[in-house]
Amino acid sequence: MERKRDGYILSTDKSLLDVDAIHHFLAAESYWAKHIPRALVERAIDHSICFGLYHGDAQVGFARVITDQATFGYLADVYVLAGHRGRGLSKWMMEMIMAHPDLQGLRRFMLATRDAHKLYAQFGFAPVANPEPLMQINHVDPYGPSAGA
Repeated sequence: MERKRDGYILSTDKSLLDVDAIHHFLAAESYWAKHIPRALVERAIDHSICFGLYHGDAQVGFARVITDQATFGYLADVYVLAGHRGRGLSKWMMEMIMAHPDLQGLRRFMLATRDAHKLYAQFGFAPVANPEPLMQINHVDPYGPSAGA
């Protein structure tokens, strides 16, 4: 899938992804993947449906969905670089994600966010109504300086 708008390209073509740019943002600027090793970013990309946002030759945004393409999906690593925010690009990216043919009819589609609830609510995401059956293993700062020590 590929769409163009106002000088931007939004594409699911993994060959266009700038893994260096994605890794830099996730490892240095995100709150959820600080210090993540590049090899893990590469592996995550390999096993996800990815959405790259480009302006000219530069990658300026990214999102990926971890999915079995039948019953479950998890939206992760969504970002638009600060200099490109405020132009509706996150909403445009979400529209393409929600329209992707391999993500239709999922029984459960989840995400976690600290600060973008309003964006995701526009696409039907809501707080978990009955969280009791859900469980998790949550490693806080798994890639931090003390990881693996």
